[in-house]
Amino acid sequence: MGMPPMMVPKTEAGKRPVMLLTGASRGIGHATVKVFAMAGWRILSCSRQAFSDKCPWPSGADDHVQINLEDPVDTMRGITEIKRRLQVEGGKLHALVNNAGISPKSPDGRRMGAANTDFNDWHRVFQVNFFAPIMLARGLLDELEAAKGSIVNVTSIAGGRVHPFAGAAYATSKAALAALTREMASDFGSLGIRVNAISPGEIDTAILSPGTDKIVESQIPMRRLGTTEEVAKAIMFLCTAQSSYVNGAELHINGGQHV
Repeated sequence: MGMPPMMVPKTEAGKRPVMLLTGASRGIGHATVKVFAMAGWRILSCSRQAFSDKCPWPSGADDHVQINLEDPVDTMRGITEIKRRLQVEGGKLHALVNNAGISPKSPDGRRMGAANTDFNDWHRVFQVNFFAPIMLARGLLDELEAAKGSIVNVTSIAGGRVHPFAGAAYATSKAALAALTREMASDFGSLGIRVNAISPGEIDTAILSPGTDKIVESQIPMRRLGTTEEVAKAIMFLCTAQSSYVNGAELHINGGQHV
């Protein structure tokens, strides 16, 4: 017999499961908060900006931590603040979703390749897309272990193939994050922490690049964009008991674009 549907992990009486999400203000992050909030989770969000009134979820402003993930020192300061806030929940973190990512463009809006990406941009992209996730995971390891929690890293289809819009620094940082996911799954599994990744393809957000419609027509068997809610539901799956024996996986959410 299969397991019954289970939307949230088991917690102490009266305690909500807690998720920490980076990059919550738009797109996939925004949809993820809404899906988890509807399922009864408490969401701690973090970004470099103050909480936006465009994010209409309960206790949003009170549960927002302003962190500049481009700055390692400020990231460590933010981790200390997050740990303090988690004490209210008994020092437990049930899910860490590393969703924040940056992909700088050239002044005329074109992708920046390996030959013309400034070193400072390489460093900035890797700090946000690669180093921040492992800093957060290591800094909150005790809280994740206490909850037998899950980590979900958001990679990208660009991490496995050259993409016409995603820059070289972004693509290589996402490839590195996929490899890091496997390493973390191996290292943290014995602590009861599962680590997986989702790899979105072309998702319908406000930042679609011109020409995406051609990719949909020629490369995606399902002939449509994915929705942010579809991605959010996959993240939910990886953070609940429905995926209790899934560890070290990278789930491709792209309508078959990678086949």
